[in-house]
Amino acid sequence: MQTSVPAPANLARGYTIALISAIFLSTTAIFIRHLTLTYHMPALVLAFWRDVFVVLTLLLVMGIVRPGLLRLPRQHLPYLVAYGLVLALFNAMWTLSVSLNGAAVATVLVYCSAGFTALLGWWLLKERLGWAKLLAVVFSLGGCVLVSGALDAAAWRANLMGIATGVFSGLCYAAYSLLGRSAAQRGLNPWTTLIYTFGFAVLFLLAVNLVPGLPLPGAAARPADLLWLGSALEGWGVLILLAAVPTVAGFGLYNVSLSYLPSSVANLIVTMEPAFTAIEAYIFFDERLTAIQLGGALMIVSGVIFLRVYEGWLASQARLARGPAADY
Repeated sequence: MQTSVPAPANLARGYTIALISAIFLSTTAIFIRHLTLTYHMPALVLAFWRDVFVVLTLLLVMGIVRPGLLRLPRQHLPYLVAYGLVLALFNAMWTLSVSLNGAAVATVLVYCSAGFTALLGWWLLKERLGWAKLLAVVFSLGGCVLVSGALDAAAWRANLMGIATGVFSGLCYAAYSLLGRSAAQRGLNPWTTLIYTFGFAVLFLLAVNLVPGLPLPGAAARPADLLWLGSALEGWGVLILLAAVPTVAGFGLYNVSLSYLPSSVANLIVTMEPAFTAIEAYIFFDERLTAIQLGGALMIVSGVIFLRVYEGWLASQARLARGPAADY
């Protein structure tokens, strides 16, 4: 089965949207770092409230600007319930991976999603998987390893469960990307998809935090822990910003980019997130980039630029093959 090559205009629009999405998403770690360092907030409690404020933000904005987007045909509900479960699993597995492996290893393992997405997209969605995309996957993963500092042997001293959890978080992220692409193919609006998937993810994360005696690190030990921040207004304000800026804008634009790009390409572009996060960490926390980290950032950017040029060339070739009549 042969898959059509996206038009040059769609490629340019998709790459721009995905790049902006990566910039917004990269601020996630900045907000989370502040909340965990200042308030010692449990990871799964934080994930729950993040998703709650995402839903509230989307309800407010969409209710004012485009209330029609809140309506959804009933036949799509089972699909979006499954999509929300995958999102909740991704949030839970990623936070668990951080607690078991540390930030460096967890970051590398979650970004193995680029490889998973390329392979699963080729297998399930019949997306092209050529040498250029495979090369970009290698560059992106290699760059993530360098930027995250995972070359330090001490960072890899984790047990088998920790590594398995980290790899599973990458698989969940890949599944999220593929479901987003599938939602676009079903004709679902990306913002409608976003509010419903996060809404169902809230329910799943609430259940995880309320199950008594559940041995999950970062979960609420008792229902009262859901109000961990108490009267800390600054903490609640940061949580709202975390929902509105990196989550709504980041995930929303990422979903929009999936309307123009194959899921594997969009996922590869988002792997620039660690490079942006490293720059932001330097600005806000004075965490300086080493020469190795700068090299990793260059690898990620080079892989994305190479893939962009190559996909653009393929689109131009396809356009020429169709002939001038195809443009009218």
